[in-house]
Amino acid sequence: MKFTVLGAGAMGYRYGVLLQEAGNQVDFVDTWEKNVEKVREQGGVLVARDHQDQHLVPVNVYYPEEYQGHPDVWVVFTKQMQLADFLKRTAHCFDEKQYVLTCMNGMGHVEKLLEYFKPAKLIAGTALVATVLNGPGDVDFIGARGAGTMNLANYTEKPDEMTHKVVTELEKAQFNPNLTTNFMGTLLAKVVFNSVVNTLCTLFEITMGEFASYPGADELSKQLINEAYDVCERAGIQMLNTRQAELESVNYVSTVANPLHYPSMYQDMSHNRPTEVDYINGYLVELGRKYRYEATTHAFLTHLVHLAEHTRQAPKEAVSE
Repeated sequence: MKFTVLGAGAMGYRYGVLLQEAGNQVDFVDTWEKNVEKVREQGGVLVARDHQDQHLVPVNVYYPEEYQGHPDVWVVFTKQMQLADFLKRTAHCFDEKQYVLTCMNGMGHVEKLLEYFKPAKLIAGTALVATVLNGPGDVDFIGARGAGTMNLANYTEKPDEMTHKVVTELEKAQFNPNLTTNFMGTLLAKVVFNSVVNTLCTLFEITMGEFASYPGADELSKQLINEAYDVCERAGIQMLNTRQAELESVNYVSTVANPLHYPSMYQDMSHNRPTEVDYINGYLVELGRKYRYEATTHAFLTHLVHLAEHTRQAPKEAVSE
């Protein structure tokens, strides 16, 4: 099968490289000039696992305007705020037969993808796996091979033959895919997870394990999970997990699967890049307001992240003695 990864960042590289190693033809399309030129200069992307065994994996990478490929499946892993521009610049390669797979963080991408792809050909989900982009053309896969999991669903909630073929290739690449027939519940499970771990770890600049080691971590998690589930229930969304199961997922990933990992929101914040908090906690706030429910804790955290962004980026005035 032929895949093209749109967004050669941490997760884009992970999915693309492992799908390529599983025997598929894979191309990468990216807009970050330093990344594209570094990969071309060194002949591929440097890949390590848990900071060890770094090696060069040959890959093909293109800018959107120069790409002429026509894959069976697009794999989309851009940042939410970059997606519309990415799609516009690559649209000359889209056709009505193609499928699109995405496991992006947050919410907001589905509507943009449906502007270019038919509903029956949109497969979206969530990936519980940690990856770090050290720099241009340099990625680190966190966790043992096959340790991560993912949930995915066809937008129509009626998986067809091609959807099952995609799942088979993901299984070969050891992503441990779980195909569901609950589209919104599948996506919101990761939004709720990220609204706890990503946001709190970012604000306090700590790893997931450090968060989990705090004696009051469960209380913090429960408050955010309960508020998020209250929103989803009012919106008529059937969640994949119970509230208790969602808490257990937060605890397992934080203490067992990826305790040393800094979430992607922290990685953005630490590099003074805009975070996706508006598409995670902020999304839950806006969804709640549609149903006359104020998700006050999520609103507060959204403001705190923006305050942290503001103070990091604001010029520091000299202090007179």
